Amino acid sequence: MEVKGGGIKLSFWDNLPKFRKFTERLQKIFSFSKVDDEFLEELETEFIQNDLGLSLTNEILNEIKKRKISDPEELRDFLLDFLLKLFENLDLKLSLDSDKLNIVVFLGVNGTGKTSAVGKMAYYLKNNGYFPIIAAADTFRAAAIDQIKVWGERVGVDVIAQKEGADPASVVYNAIEASLARDKNVLLVDTAGRMHTKSNLLEELKKIERVIEKTLGYSAKENLVVIDATLGQNVIKQVETFNNAVELTGVVLTKLDGTAKGGVILNVVKSFNIPVKFVSIGEDKDDLEPFDPKEFIESFLPRLES
Repeated sequence: MEVKGGGIKLSFWDNLPKFRKFTERLQKIFSFSKVDDEFLEELETEFIQNDLGLSLTNEILNEIKKRKISDPEELRDFLLDFLLKLFENLDLKLSLDSDKLNIVVFLGVNGTGKTSAVGKMAYYLKNNGYFPIIAAADTFRAAAIDQIKVWGERVGVDVIAQKEGADPASVVYNAIEASLARDKNVLLVDTAGRMHTKSNLLEELKKIERVIEKTLGYSAKENLVVIDATLGQNVIKQVETFNNAVELTGVVLTKLDGTAKGGVILNVVKSFNIPVKFVSIGEDKDDLEPFDPKEFIESFLPRLES
Protein backbone atom coordinates (compact mmCIF):
# COMPACT_ATOMS: atom_id res chain seq x y z
CA MET A 1 0.00 0.00 0.00
CA GLU A 2 1.47 3.31 -1.00
CA VAL A 3 1.36 6.40 1.11
CA LYS A 4 -1.18 8.77 -0.32
CA GLY A 5 -0.59 12.44 -0.82
CA GLY A 6 0.37 14.83 -3.58
CA GLY A 7 3.82 15.66 -4.81
CA ILE A 8 5.71 18.85 -4.20
CA LYS A 9 3.93 21.95 -5.40
CA LEU A 10 6.01 24.07 -7.72
CA SER A 11 5.82 26.82 -5.12
CA PHE A 12 7.89 24.64 -2.80
CA TRP A 13 10.91 25.18 -5.04
CA ASP A 14 9.95 28.65 -6.22
CA ASN A 15 9.84 29.84 -2.63
CA LEU A 16 13.48 28.92 -1.98
CA PRO A 17 15.38 32.16 -2.74
CA LYS A 18 18.83 30.56 -2.92
CA PHE A 19 17.60 27.74 -5.13
CA ARG A 20 16.00 30.25 -7.53
CA LYS A 21 19.45 31.68 -8.22
CA PHE A 22 20.39 28.40 -9.92
CA THR A 23 17.40 28.79 -12.22
CA GLU A 24 18.25 32.41 -12.93
CA ARG A 25 21.82 31.55 -13.92
CA LEU A 26 20.63 28.75 -16.20
CA GLN A 27 18.09 31.11 -17.74
CA LYS A 28 20.93 33.47 -18.61
CA ILE A 29 22.92 30.69 -20.26
CA PHE A 30 19.92 29.53 -22.25
CA SER A 31 19.44 33.06 -23.58
CA PHE A 32 22.32 32.33 -25.97
CA SER A 33 21.12 31.99 -29.55
CA LYS A 34 22.72 28.58 -30.01
CA VAL A 35 24.40 25.76 -28.15
CA ASP A 36 28.10 26.26 -28.90
CA ASP A 37 31.38 25.72 -27.04
CA GLU A 38 30.89 28.84 -24.91
CA PHE A 39 27.36 27.71 -24.01
CA LEU A 40 28.58 24.26 -22.96
CA GLU A 41 31.45 25.67 -20.92
CA GLU A 42 29.03 27.87 -19.00
CA LEU A 43 26.64 24.95 -18.53
CA GLU A 44 29.44 22.69 -17.29
CA THR A 45 30.57 25.26 -14.73
CA GLU A 46 27.02 25.78 -13.47
CA PHE A 47 26.30 22.08 -13.11
CA ILE A 48 29.51 21.36 -11.22
CA GLN A 49 29.09 24.37 -8.94
CA ASN A 50 25.57 23.23 -8.12
CA ASP A 51 26.68 19.75 -7.04
CA LEU A 52 25.48 17.62 -9.94
CA GLY A 53 28.89 15.99 -9.71
CA LEU A 54 31.65 15.59 -12.26
CA SER A 55 30.56 12.16 -13.50
CA LEU A 56 26.96 13.15 -14.20
CA THR A 57 28.00 16.50 -15.71
CA ASN A 58 30.45 14.82 -18.10
CA GLU A 59 27.84 12.25 -19.10
CA ILE A 60 25.35 15.00 -19.93
CA LEU A 61 27.87 17.04 -21.93
CA ASN A 62 29.09 14.01 -23.87
CA GLU A 63 25.53 13.11 -24.81
CA ILE A 64 24.81 16.68 -25.95
CA LYS A 65 27.87 16.61 -28.20
CA LYS A 66 27.04 13.15 -29.48
CA ARG A 67 23.55 14.27 -30.49
CA LYS A 68 24.92 17.53 -31.93
CA ILE A 69 22.25 19.56 -30.17
CA SER A 70 22.52 23.19 -31.23
CA ASP A 71 19.15 24.69 -30.30
CA PRO A 72 18.58 25.79 -26.65
CA GLU A 73 14.96 24.70 -26.71
CA GLU A 74 15.92 21.26 -27.97
CA LEU A 75 18.57 21.11 -25.26
CA ARG A 76 16.04 21.91 -22.56
CA ASP A 77 13.80 19.06 -23.75
CA PHE A 78 16.78 16.73 -23.81
CA LEU A 79 17.82 17.67 -20.25
CA LEU A 80 14.31 17.11 -18.92
CA ASP A 81 14.14 13.67 -20.51
CA PHE A 82 17.71 12.71 -19.56
CA LEU A 83 17.39 13.73 -15.92
CA LEU A 84 13.97 12.12 -15.51
CA LYS A 85 15.43 8.82 -16.69
CA LEU A 86 17.71 8.84 -13.64
CA PHE A 87 14.59 8.11 -11.58
CA GLU A 88 13.24 5.32 -13.76
CA ASN A 89 12.64 2.03 -11.98
CA LEU A 90 13.10 3.67 -8.57
CA ASP A 91 10.39 3.37 -5.94
CA LEU A 92 9.99 7.07 -5.19
CA LYS A 93 7.11 6.72 -2.76
CA LEU A 94 7.06 5.30 0.73
CA SER A 95 5.44 1.89 0.23
CA LEU A 96 4.03 0.29 3.35
CA ASP A 97 2.32 -3.06 3.84
CA SER A 98 -1.23 -2.92 5.13
CA ASP A 99 -1.20 -6.25 6.95
CA LYS A 100 1.88 -6.02 9.18
CA LEU A 101 4.00 -3.69 11.27
CA ASN A 102 6.27 -1.57 9.09
CA ILE A 103 9.64 -0.49 10.50
CA VAL A 104 11.17 2.72 9.13
CA VAL A 105 14.72 3.37 10.37
CA PHE A 106 16.21 6.86 10.16
CA LEU A 107 20.00 7.24 10.13
CA GLY A 108 22.57 9.89 9.38
CA VAL A 109 25.36 12.00 10.82
CA ASN A 110 24.94 14.57 13.57
CA GLY A 111 23.21 17.82 12.68
CA THR A 112 21.30 16.75 9.58
CA GLY A 113 17.85 17.29 11.09
CA LYS A 114 17.22 13.56 11.50
CA THR A 115 15.17 13.69 14.70
CA SER A 116 13.04 16.50 13.28
CA ALA A 117 12.52 14.43 10.14
CA VAL A 118 11.21 11.56 12.28
CA GLY A 119 8.71 13.86 13.96
CA LYS A 120 7.58 15.33 10.65
CA MET A 121 7.24 11.86 9.12
CA ALA A 122 5.07 10.77 12.04
CA TYR A 123 2.80 13.74 11.38
CA TYR A 124 2.74 13.02 7.63
CA LEU A 125 1.82 9.36 8.14
CA LYS A 126 -0.81 10.18 10.74
CA ASN A 127 -2.45 12.57 8.26
CA ASN A 128 -2.42 9.85 5.61
CA GLY A 129 -4.35 7.28 7.60
CA TYR A 130 -1.54 5.39 9.32
CA PHE A 131 -0.99 4.72 13.02
CA PRO A 132 2.66 5.57 13.72
CA ILE A 133 4.71 5.19 16.88
CA ILE A 134 8.29 6.34 17.53
CA ALA A 135 11.27 4.52 19.06
CA ALA A 136 13.78 6.85 20.75
CA ALA A 137 16.80 4.70 19.85
CA ASP A 138 19.22 7.62 20.07
CA THR A 139 20.28 6.88 23.62
CA PHE A 140 23.72 8.49 23.45
CA ARG A 141 22.37 11.93 24.34
CA ALA A 142 19.66 12.72 26.88
CA ALA A 143 18.82 15.78 24.82
CA ALA A 144 17.98 13.56 21.83
CA ILE A 145 15.47 11.59 23.90
CA ASP A 146 13.90 14.80 25.16
CA GLN A 147 13.78 16.23 21.64
CA ILE A 148 11.94 13.27 20.15
CA LYS A 149 9.52 13.24 23.10
CA VAL A 150 8.71 16.87 22.38
CA TRP A 151 8.08 15.99 18.75
CA GLY A 152 5.83 13.11 19.83
CA GLU A 153 3.72 15.45 21.94
CA ARG A 154 3.69 18.03 19.17
CA VAL A 155 2.26 15.64 16.56
CA GLY A 156 0.24 13.42 18.90
CA VAL A 157 2.27 10.23 18.50
CA ASP A 158 3.49 7.87 21.25
CA VAL A 159 7.23 7.65 21.90
CA ILE A 160 8.89 4.55 23.39
CA ALA A 161 12.05 5.55 25.26
CA GLN A 162 14.50 4.40 27.90
CA LYS A 163 17.20 6.18 29.86
CA GLU A 164 20.30 7.75 28.38
CA GLY A 165 22.92 5.09 27.71
CA ALA A 166 20.42 2.25 27.23
CA ASP A 167 21.05 -0.30 24.49
CA PRO A 168 19.43 1.14 21.32
CA ALA A 169 18.56 -2.35 20.07
CA SER A 170 16.73 -2.99 23.35
CA VAL A 171 14.73 0.20 22.84
CA VAL A 172 13.75 -0.98 19.37
CA TYR A 173 12.72 -4.39 20.70
CA ASN A 174 10.50 -2.78 23.36
CA ALA A 175 9.06 -0.42 20.75
CA ILE A 176 8.15 -3.35 18.50
CA GLU A 177 6.35 -5.04 21.41
CA ALA A 178 4.52 -1.79 22.21
CA SER A 179 3.60 -1.28 18.55
CA LEU A 180 2.00 -4.71 18.33
CA ALA A 181 0.20 -4.29 21.66
CA ARG A 182 -1.20 -0.88 20.66
CA ASP A 183 -2.17 -1.88 17.10
CA LYS A 184 0.26 0.54 15.46
CA ASN A 185 1.25 -0.19 11.87
CA VAL A 186 4.35 1.99 11.42
CA LEU A 187 7.30 2.18 13.82
CA LEU A 188 9.69 5.08 13.18
CA VAL A 189 13.14 4.46 14.65
CA ASP A 190 15.25 7.50 15.52
CA THR A 191 18.85 6.26 15.71
CA ALA A 192 21.80 8.16 17.11
CA GLY A 193 23.39 10.75 14.90
CA ARG A 194 26.82 9.42 14.14
CA MET A 195 29.80 10.25 12.02
CA HIS A 196 30.05 7.93 9.05
CA THR A 197 33.65 7.17 10.09
CA LYS A 198 32.70 5.60 13.43
CA SER A 199 32.69 1.86 12.71
CA ASN A 200 31.46 0.89 16.21
CA LEU A 201 28.37 3.04 15.81
CA LEU A 202 27.74 1.66 12.34
CA GLU A 203 27.86 -1.81 13.90
CA GLU A 204 25.13 -0.65 16.28
CA LEU A 205 22.91 0.01 13.25
CA LYS A 206 23.51 -3.54 12.06
CA LYS A 207 22.53 -4.82 15.51
CA ILE A 208 19.26 -2.89 15.35
CA GLU A 209 18.56 -4.44 11.95
CA ARG A 210 19.23 -7.94 13.35
CA VAL A 211 16.88 -7.37 16.29
CA ILE A 212 14.10 -6.24 13.93
CA GLU A 213 14.48 -9.29 11.71
CA LYS A 214 14.74 -11.74 14.60
CA THR A 215 11.72 -10.28 16.42
CA LEU A 216 9.39 -9.88 13.44
CA GLY A 217 10.76 -12.42 11.00
CA TYR A 218 11.38 -9.74 8.37
CA SER A 219 13.65 -6.73 7.94
CA ALA A 220 12.93 -3.02 8.20
CA LYS A 221 10.66 -1.82 5.41
CA GLU A 222 12.65 1.36 4.92
CA ASN A 223 16.16 2.49 5.84
CA LEU A 224 16.17 6.22 5.19
CA VAL A 225 19.38 8.23 5.36
CA VAL A 226 18.83 11.88 6.27
CA ILE A 227 21.29 14.23 4.58
CA ASP A 228 21.87 17.96 4.84
CA ALA A 229 21.57 19.64 1.43
CA THR A 230 23.93 22.44 2.49
CA LEU A 231 26.85 19.99 2.71
CA GLY A 232 26.93 19.45 -1.05
CA GLN A 233 29.47 16.90 -2.26
CA ASN A 234 30.30 15.82 1.30
CA VAL A 235 27.05 13.85 1.51
CA ILE A 236 28.23 11.42 -1.18
CA LYS A 237 30.73 9.77 1.16
CA GLN A 238 28.15 9.71 3.95
CA VAL A 239 25.58 7.93 1.81
CA GLU A 240 28.20 5.47 0.56
CA THR A 241 29.29 4.51 4.08
CA PHE A 242 25.77 4.08 5.44
CA ASN A 243 24.77 2.09 2.36
CA ASN A 244 27.65 -0.28 3.04
CA ALA A 245 26.47 -0.75 6.63
CA VAL A 246 22.78 -1.32 5.91
CA GLU A 247 20.79 -1.50 2.69
CA LEU A 248 19.44 2.00 2.15
CA THR A 249 16.03 2.32 0.53
CA GLY A 250 15.79 6.09 0.27
CA VAL A 251 16.99 9.56 1.14
CA VAL A 252 15.39 12.39 3.10
CA LEU A 253 17.00 15.69 2.08
CA THR A 254 16.82 18.49 4.65
CA LYS A 255 17.71 22.19 4.87
CA LEU A 256 17.03 22.93 1.21
CA ASP A 257 16.18 26.49 2.18
CA GLY A 258 19.84 27.00 3.13
CA THR A 259 21.44 26.17 -0.21
CA ALA A 260 21.28 26.97 -3.91
CA LYS A 261 22.83 23.59 -4.73
CA GLY A 262 19.85 21.28 -5.17
CA GLY A 263 21.83 19.39 -7.78
CA VAL A 264 23.05 17.09 -5.01
CA ILE A 265 19.70 15.31 -5.40
CA LEU A 266 20.65 14.23 -8.92
CA ASN A 267 24.18 13.38 -7.84
CA VAL A 268 22.99 11.01 -5.09
CA VAL A 269 20.50 9.26 -7.35
CA LYS A 270 23.09 8.88 -10.12
CA SER A 271 25.81 7.64 -7.76
CA PHE A 272 23.80 5.09 -5.77
CA ASN A 273 20.55 4.42 -7.65
CA ILE A 274 18.75 5.26 -4.41
CA PRO A 275 15.63 7.45 -4.57
CA VAL A 276 15.16 10.74 -2.78
CA LYS A 277 11.77 10.12 -1.17
CA PHE A 278 11.18 13.24 0.92
CA VAL A 279 12.53 16.77 1.15
CA SER A 280 12.29 19.14 4.08
CA ILE A 281 12.71 22.78 5.00
CA GLY A 282 11.97 24.61 8.22
CA GLU A 283 10.93 23.31 11.62
CA ASP A 284 7.15 23.19 11.29
CA LYS A 285 5.53 19.78 11.64
CA ASP A 286 4.23 19.88 8.07
CA ASP A 287 7.57 20.91 6.53
CA LEU A 288 8.11 17.51 4.92
CA GLU A 289 7.11 16.86 1.32
CA PRO A 290 7.14 13.77 -0.90
CA PHE A 291 9.73 14.30 -3.62
CA ASP A 292 8.48 14.66 -7.21
CA PRO A 293 11.40 14.51 -9.69
CA LYS A 294 9.51 16.00 -12.63
CA GLU A 295 8.43 19.09 -10.71
CA PHE A 296 11.92 19.42 -9.22
CA ILE A 297 13.66 19.28 -12.63
CA GLU A 298 11.13 21.57 -14.29
CA SER A 299 11.57 24.07 -11.45
CA PHE A 300 15.19 24.82 -12.37
CA LEU A 301 15.20 24.28 -16.14
CA PRO A 302 14.75 27.58 -17.99
CA ARG A 303 11.32 28.55 -19.18
CA LEU A 304 11.89 29.33 -22.84
CA GLU A 305 9.70 31.35 -25.14
CA SER A 306 7.80 29.27 -27.68
